[in-house]
Amino acid sequence: MPARQRAVVAMIDGLDPAYVTEETMPVFGRLAAEGTSRVVQAVMPTVTNVNNAGISCAAWPAEHGITGNYFYDRVSGEQGYMEDSRFLLTPTLLARVTAAGGKAALLTAKKKTASLLGDGATLVIAAEEPSAELAARHGAAPGIYSAEINHWLWQVAADLLHTRRDLDLLYVHTTDFPMHAWAPGHPRSSSHLRRLDELIGAAIAAAPGAAFFATADHGMNAKDLVYDLNQALANRDRPVRLALSTEKDRYVRHHRTFGGTAWVWLNRAADEDAVASLLRGLPGVETVLTRDDAAQLFHLHPGRIGDLAVLGDVSTVFGDLPEGQESEMLPAEYRSHGSQHEMSVPLVAWNNDHPYLGTPEHNKDLLTPLLTAWLR
Repeated sequence: MPARQRAVVAMIDGLDPAYVTEETMPVFGRLAAEGTSRVVQAVMPTVTNVNNAGISCAAWPAEHGITGNYFYDRVSGEQGYMEDSRFLLTPTLLARVTAAGGKAALLTAKKKTASLLGDGATLVIAAEEPSAELAARHGAAPGIYSAEINHWLWQVAADLLHTRRDLDLLYVHTTDFPMHAWAPGHPRSSSHLRRLDELIGAAIAAAPGAAFFATADHGMNAKDLVYDLNQALANRDRPVRLALSTEKDRYVRHHRTFGGTAWVWLNRAADEDAVASLLRGLPGVETVLTRDDAAQLFHLHPGRIGDLAVLGDVSTVFGDLPEGQESEMLPAEYRSHGSQHEMSVPLVAWNNDHPYLGTPEHNKDLLTPLLTAWLR
């Protein structure tokens, strides 16, 4: 196999550009200044599984098939978390590296990422469920609802880069719990990011000559209103088969499963205009699109989204509420994502031997230089 440059990939979950300052992330800032650095657009909907798949596959959702954190199959009625590699329609870069004779490791805070993106990787580590060997070497991993789990993960990353020189690619995915919990400038947020930045610097130092790539899956905003669209439509005599927040996933303390985009499956095609009209009349609903329009506009897989796509404004999210409650005002500290208002994310590429062939515009473009290297 021809010699190829090692690469370290940081997928920093929820890293809104507002978090990146000279005070909080000086190492990240230096790498940005010395390399390629842009604010690019995430992929809609702006939830983790969609964008993590897009970044790791360097593809649109229409190609890789992931359209949310949760899925519903209209034909079979099956639904569940979209976190298994069987949902992926195109291979990840991790799998392509190993198929080409290299070695690739996936490190993630969340075990759902391991099951979604780990197929074909040489090594998969989930800090949420670390092995006894890792715990003995690095100490017990902090809980998934903590900032410190990200620090533990990057300590492992730096150690692997030093001790496993055979690893060609390290893809490191953190958790966005700290971004849900604290706005930019909050002392606990700044503390989390400063330590994370130090550990990223340590990882780079442990891999001399390696390329470094970084981006995020989405930004983050304060939200003040949530709708249960199933109940809101039923209360207006237009019940639907299912309204589903694309943000629905296992990590309920992050966001209570509320997100800024929802899919709606109709009981009958003839209901489309009436349901869409009612949805557009709800305060906080910014846009309602048909399946075909949403798929075309956002490069989505049309077979894996609803009959309608509902997009909230900057302050509105959707999700399931207790029976008899179609809406709720959210507390001042509530923060989430999923809408078009969380699309801006940073992109940094530093010390990469293979340049970008064009200007990167989306987070999914982050790893295209690696595809050039490994598929040549």
